Amino acid sequence: MPGIHDARILIIATHGVEQSELTTPRDALRKAGAKVDVASLDGKPIRGWDHKDWGRKIDADLKIADAAPAAYGALVLPGGQINPDVLGADADAMRIVHSFLDAGKIVAAICHGPWLLVEADAVRGRKVTSYPSIRKDMENAGGDWIDREVVTDGGIITSRSPEDLPAFVGKIIEEVEEGRHRRSQAA
Repeated sequence: MPGIHDARILIIATHGVEQSELTTPRDALRKAGAKVDVASLDGKPIRGWDHKDWGRKIDADLKIADAAPAAYGALVLPGGQINPDVLGADADAMRIVHSFLDAGKIVAAICHGPWLLVEADAVRGRKVTSYPSIRKDMENAGGDWIDREVVTDGGIITSRSPEDLPAFVGKIIEEVEEGRHRRSQAA
């Protein structure tokens, strides 16, 4: 069974990411011993969104296009309304999402981050959650939406909002330590 201290985790994000949904998992996973990289569209710092206004800059470690999914065991998709909307239209970001899903690796999405799972057609037939305002999008994509702080189905972790971050991070650590997950493709 792999330990979190041996894990490499990738977070992909762009401007408008909900700040706490990137920084809290990044910092907690690093504190637990994981190697965590943040990838942005251009490899430069991004500006977070902090509840109702622009937050501080968040450093990136690399460009999304340069990220090698084979080097990582888990992918984290933070929310914010702007972040997943922009990443869902980016071919490199979606290539990363598909690579993790196809390999059975852990994919964790919070708040509006599950929009990227919808774009990847990865919620069909799965139990999922998200920010309540995108519940219909999740259901229309074939997901079985559940109002719970964290929902896991075949190594795909979803959470509702920043209030759920402790459960979200705890579940990422638990799933990473379980290892790869066999999952069926979306039907």
